Amino acid sequence: MSVLVVVPARFASSRYPGKPLVELAGASGLKKSLIQRSWEAAMAVDGVARVVVATDDDRIRAAARGFGAEVVMTSENCANGTERVAEAFNALGGGFEISVNLQGDAPLTPAWFVEDLVAGLRADPVAEVATPVLRCDGRALNALLADRRAGRVGGTTAVFGWDRKALYFSKEVIPYTGATYADDEDTPVFHHVGCYAYRPSALAAYPRWQAGPLERLEGLEQLRFLERERPMLCVEVPARGRQFWEVNNPEDVPRIEAMLAEMGVE
Repeated sequence: MSVLVVVPARFASSRYPGKPLVELAGASGLKKSLIQRSWEAAMAVDGVARVVVATDDDRIRAAARGFGAEVVMTSENCANGTERVAEAFNALGGGFEISVNLQGDAPLTPAWFVEDLVAGLRADPVAEVATPVLRCDGRALNALLADRRAGRVGGTTAVFGWDRKALYFSKEVIPYTGATYADDEDTPVFHHVGCYAYRPSALAAYPRWQAGPLERLEGLEQLRFLERERPMLCVEVPARGRQFWEVNNPEDVPRIEAMLAEMGVE
């Protein structure tokens, strides 16, 4: 019943080259790289047998080893984090019940997001993959809408059915509401948290599939599962007063630093 957490990181991001090594200041002004903060988030998760950073870049490997992370080198041909997790899983010899992809641009991922995600997948005998979703309050929804108006992709939203199985993910803000919400008001929009839990069968199948048209258009790796009609469970996770955001663009750095300061994270 062991759990592997992989933090995939690549240097050659199309939107933000060198992103894993960008430094983020915490509450006291202490700066740590994005990959270190994401690795520390992974290390805080309970019930995990092993945490590794998976990369194809020597600069990221050196930085990760410098702050004490175990590193697995993967191919530069990996198209996304899921392919990189699959390669790392195989390089480690497999044997894990569940593998988690905690993406290297998500340092604000609370431990309970991952713990609830793993518990949700274990409890669902049908799903091969699970991913967390976070109900947006008005503040988060307004931030997503502001990014889209400015021509930026600030996050991904998710819609799912009555059985919590994913229907679609988009970099547009879906569903359309046409309403205005107060900062602390719940909305019907769910922010997709960039984290996945996979059974071994899902990791074995995914790299063999070609990317479909929806994945190519949206640039969202999880759509490959939906285009193959593989069930993906959406696990709603509680915010518990925390804000969540990922580093997608250089403009996100001050936003993340402000959230770190608000939470008192060094």
